[in-house]
Amino acid sequence: MAEPRLSVCLTFDFDAMSLWIGSFKTRSLPAISRGEFGGHVMPRILELLARQDVTATFFVPGHTALAFPGAVRAIANAGHEIGHHGWVHEDPAELDVDAEREVLEKGLDALERVAGVVPRGYRSPGCTFSEQTSDLLREFGFLYDSSCSASDFMPYYLRTGDRFSLTEPYAFGEPTDLVELPFSWSLDDFPLFEFCPGFSTAQATPARVRELWQGEFDFAYDHVAGGVFDLCMHPQVIGRGPRLHMLEGLIEYMKAKPGVTFETMLAHAERWKAANPIDRWVAQNPERAGTRSVDAL
Repeated sequence: MAEPRLSVCLTFDFDAMSLWIGSFKTRSLPAISRGEFGGHVMPRILELLARQDVTATFFVPGHTALAFPGAVRAIANAGHEIGHHGWVHEDPAELDVDAEREVLEKGLDALERVAGVVPRGYRSPGCTFSEQTSDLLREFGFLYDSSCSASDFMPYYLRTGDRFSLTEPYAFGEPTDLVELPFSWSLDDFPLFEFCPGFSTAQATPARVRELWQGEFDFAYDHVAGGVFDLCMHPQVIGRGPRLHMLEGLIEYMKAKPGVTFETMLAHAERWKAANPIDRWVAQNPERAGTRSVDAL
């Protein structure tokens, strides 16, 4: 079977209340109820995916799995992938290594208890890392991450041990076998749609967001053969009626392009890793591996 010209990975960060409790640290029930709306609209999203016959990836905090076990089981029963998304949407950069390890363990335990799954993929809450995040992901046996942005549509291998300061040149660390499926805030619904003082105040129309996302897709389709188009959405954001209508139209547009396949992040990461052994990839990508920096010469 020929490799697809472009893979589309629809991803949903099912944060629910954890976003407002963990990242935004609110104690306001009206604010927290905005996350509860994500659970309310999950049937709409699953129905849309079933109607379009596409499989997606849902990144789920452990806190959400315990709050909405029926919705999380429905995701798994429909054949969608479930990835790890922290415990209560906490920022890994604020945690020491023991606390971050505990968060990973609590999230894994909740997802296994609720849906019987052991995730192979991870997206960091808020797409932030600590210095030890990539090492911990490898320790827990993850295959891929989708939090970093050093590429737009082409996967790559993450490094460990990068060093940086205000006074010294950037020091590249060592490549690892952890696959990165790149993330972009421009392909995330939250900053485009959701009003949140101090974070995002945009209220773009669905038509405007479709224009932005379709433009990114068209570039990837025309110029990044074998790449991955990673669209990040949140049930509590994309789940409003006009936005879902826009999403369905975009899915239909992408499906009509020859050589486009819709798949889970795990499926793409597995295929990409098999086709790109790390030693060969490092030799072919010296800039990404840091072997052409002044410090390395």
